[in-house]
This record gives sequence, structure tokens and C-alpha cells, in this order.
Amino acid sequence: MRLILSLFTLMLIVSCYNPERKCEDFKTGTFEYEAMVGTEIFKTTFVRNDSIEIDYFRGKADTSSIRWINDCEYILKKLNPRSMADEKSIHMKILTTDKNTYTFEYNIVGQTNKERGTARRVD
Repeated sequence: MRLILSLFTLMLIVSCYNPERKCEDFKTGTFEYEAMVGTEIFKTTFVRNDSIEIDYFRGKADTSSIRWINDCEYILKKLNPRSMADEKSIHMKILTTDKNTYTFEYNIVGQTNKERGTARRVD
């Protein structure tokens, strides 16, 4: 009986755990994101203020507008799209935060398949 009560208490504590989200700490700044594509790691650096995000990838800059939905979610839309794919907005959601990193998920607006990543503050 004691074991069952202990397990129940542990499950109750674990189920009530919410990861820390101090999203406002990551609304502005300079960040890096690394992604594995095939066998290669690609690094993107981006600078974000409250309404603009500039991505630097392979020596090229790309600017997007930001529309914040709440403190942890925003919509990115490229200001100068070069293709039909670039015209699609991206929904970003910060899932967890830590001292200088945050975990996020993103997807093209209107699509359900989501990707995850972790960004690190570099400034």
C-alpha cells in the first residue's frame, strides 16, 4: 500500500511539472541555430528585434517581419520573397527556455507537420 501511495505521489508531482518558459528574454538578440541536413551541419545566425528578424546563412542576409501572437509565439513572413515557397509564413513557438538557449517548434502556417530546434543566444 505504501508503494502505491508513493508511486501515486510521484506521478502527481511529475505530471504537474511545467518546463520553464521565459520567452520575453528571447524576443530580441542575436542567436545561432544549427541543423543537420543529410550528413552536413548548417549554421544560421539571426538577429531579432521586436518586429524584424534578419537571418544570415551562407553569407547572405534575409529579412522577415515578425508578428507576435503572444510572448512565446510569432509569425515570420519574408519581406522580399524570391520564390513561392518564400511567400509562405512560418509559425514559431518557443517551448522551453534555459539560461541562454531556447527550444522551439515551427511549421508553415496551415500545415500540421512541425519541426523542432534549439537556438543559442550569442550576444
